[in-house]
Amino acid sequence: MFRFQNPEYLWLLLLLVVFIALFIIGLFIRKRKLKTAGDLKLINLLIPDFSLSRRIWKICLISLAWVFMVLALARPQFGSKLAEESTKGVEIIIALDVSNSMLAQDLRPNRLESAKKFIERIISKLQNDKLGLIIFAGDAFVQMPITDDVRSARLFLSSISTDLIPVQGTAIGQAIDLASKSFTENQDVSKVILLLSDGENHEDDALAASKFLTENGIKVFTVSVGSKAGAPIPLKRGQGFLKDRNGNVVVSIPDEKVLVELANATDGIYVKLDNTANASDKIVDEISKLQQGEIKKQVYSEYDDQFTKFAALAFIFLIVEAVISERKNDIFRKINLFKDKSNIKKS
Repeated sequence: MFRFQNPEYLWLLLLLVVFIALFIIGLFIRKRKLKTAGDLKLINLLIPDFSLSRRIWKICLISLAWVFMVLALARPQFGSKLAEESTKGVEIIIALDVSNSMLAQDLRPNRLESAKKFIERIISKLQNDKLGLIIFAGDAFVQMPITDDVRSARLFLSSISTDLIPVQGTAIGQAIDLASKSFTENQDVSKVILLLSDGENHEDDALAASKFLTENGIKVFTVSVGSKAGAPIPLKRGQGFLKDRNGNVVVSIPDEKVLVELANATDGIYVKLDNTANASDKIVDEISKLQQGEIKKQVYSEYDDQFTKFAALAFIFLIVEAVISERKNDIFRKINLFKDKSNIKKS
């Protein structure tokens, strides 16, 4: 586990952009002044010991030294010892529809990306809960097993696309069944399935799958993704829109009815996704009302500081920068490492 003990110091890296910008501006002003003084080729002959490449090298070394010094101030650390601690929370399995209909653009940029942003808002507000991630279309797969490392869900979430499941369709019932089997055996913790879909279930009987959930106290919170007017389903690579056998453009309209029935059957809630934070806040509020059981999680109790290594690198770069002179000298004149091409005389 890697972390920065003092991450606020990382903002100092922005000063590097200002420093480089000032250097470039300085070079531009110097060149303009030399042009006003006379012919550049003649001036370069008058100052043969000046080396622009050496100055650039020195600036690069100073910049690297600054980067490593800032990183040292931020105190980079690696976790060295794991410990188990008990917290209070609930278990949540997110089931996300990745069928092609989720590419419809009645939500911007499309339904799938809007759903992913919605999930991200919820994840950012979870603290001690366990989280798992399932994706489904005509089939269902576990994208991330249930874990107490909620932040890792962002990595899995960012990689989700409609290409992950080749079998098309919307098997909500299968997704619910897989989600119900993905919880831990802890009976004292409330369990929630957060289902995000446009609701166009064409593969199975989702309500029949909900009976098992009711018997085991698992709630389903459903989120309708898409507008009532619907939208056509764009084909990949900009090849137009999906059409039926008669050549008519297929319009995907969310089936809110099945999502409402699923939520009601399991004593859950139903919300409609929009561009505000109201829907996600409602989900988080309902989760906070649930019975929170004891959840054991692995945390790093000890960290090893690594700032000395970064400080040493910064010191080395500063030493090298101090050794390099901006002007050429007789000892290193024959070394071509910093030789300006502009000063090479044509034979």
